[in-house]
Amino acid sequence: MGISVNDNCIGCSLCVRVCPFGAIVIEEEKAIIADNCTLCGSCESVCKFKAITIERNEMTAKDLNEYKGVWVFAEQREGKLQEVSLELLGEGKKLAAELGVELSAVIFGDNVSQAAKELVEYGAQNVYMAENPQLKNFAVESYTDVMSDLIKKFKPEIVLAGATSVGRAFIPRVAIRVKTGLTADCTELAIDEKKRLLLQTRPAFGGNIMATIICPNHRPQMATIRHKVFKKATKDSAHQGKIVSFTPNITSNLVTVKEVVYEMQNKINISEADIIVSGGRGIGKPEGFTLLEQLAKVLNGAIGASRATVDAGWIPAYHQVGQTGKTVCPKLYIACGISGAIQHLAGMQSSDIIIAINKDPGAPIFNVATFGIVGDLYEIIPAMLKELNK
Repeated sequence: MGISVNDNCIGCSLCVRVCPFGAIVIEEEKAIIADNCTLCGSCESVCKFKAITIERNEMTAKDLNEYKGVWVFAEQREGKLQEVSLELLGEGKKLAAELGVELSAVIFGDNVSQAAKELVEYGAQNVYMAENPQLKNFAVESYTDVMSDLIKKFKPEIVLAGATSVGRAFIPRVAIRVKTGLTADCTELAIDEKKRLLLQTRPAFGGNIMATIICPNHRPQMATIRHKVFKKATKDSAHQGKIVSFTPNITSNLVTVKEVVYEMQNKINISEADIIVSGGRGIGKPEGFTLLEQLAKVLNGAIGASRATVDAGWIPAYHQVGQTGKTVCPKLYIACGISGAIQHLAGMQSSDIIIAINKDPGAPIFNVATFGIVGDLYEIIPAMLKELNK
C-alpha cells in the first residue's frame, strides 16, 4: 500500500485538519505526507478535489485461495522448545481441523533436529527447520529474512507466534515484508468457516472493550498470542510428521550476539507459578501487599498485581497481571481487592480456580470467579492464614 498526492491539490489544508496523526503539512500550496502516516484514509475521504489516493494492493479471490495451512513459529532456547510454542500448537491444531488443512511448525536455530522431532510429537504434520550457526541466537534481521522467504514460498493461510520478546521483535517486520496484517497480543482465536477468516480477539482502548479483528483481503492472517492463553498441546510419541530441513543463506547481521548471560531470580516468576495471590486497588495501601505476601508464602505462591497498583507505585511492574502485564494460568488465582477490569481479566481468566475477595458484591471479578467472598480482605486473609498455619 502507498499514498500519493496529485496535481489536483490546491493546498486547502482540509486534510491537515482531519489527520489524527499530524502526518500532513502544506508546503508551497501542496499537501506533503510524512512518514508517520498510517494510511487510515481520513484525508482521502475528505478531499474534495480527489487529490489524495491510497493505493490498496488487495488480493483477488484466486490469490487468497493459493494460501493453505496453519503455521506456528516454534521458539526455542538452546534447543529447548518454549512453552508458548506448544500452547500455540494445541490451538493451531483446532484451527487447522476447522479449516480442513495441515498444521505446520517452523523452527530456526543450530542443531535443533531433536526439537523438530518433538514438534511432530506435539502435533505438527510438517516441520520446516532452518539450521545455520547464525540462527543459534535470535537475530531480528536473519529471522525476518528466513521467515519472510518461507511464507512467500509455501504460502500458509495462517501464521501464529508467541507474543514474546522474540515474537514482538520480528513478526511485525515479517508482516510488513509479506504485505499483510498482524494482530498482536490476542486472547482468543476462532474461525469463520464460511469465509475462512481467522477471528482475532484482543482487548482494545486500554482494556475497556474486546475487539475482534479480521484480515479479509491479505494473506497470511497473522497473530501473536501470549504465554498461558491456551492449553499446551498433548504429546504423542506415535504421531507421524514430515521434517523439511534446509540451510538458509544468511548475510551478516547488523547486530551480533557476543554473549548470552543468564541471571538467577530470587522471586517466583508469576508466568510459571501454580498459585498466585494478587492485589488490586481495593487493598487500600501499598502495605497491603505485606499481608498478601504472607498468604503467598504459606501457599508457596507468587505475588501478582493489578495495573492500578503498579501505576500507583505500590509494587514493581514485573508483578502486573493483565493485557498490559503478564498473562497467567495458575492452578489457583486469589484476587484480593481487584474489581475485574477487562484488561486484567484477559490476563488471568484461564486460571483453573479463581477465588475473589472484594467488598463490592457487584464487582465484575465475581463473574469469572470459581468462589467469591464478599467482605473485608483484612479480616478474611488473617482468618485464612490462621487455618492454613494449623
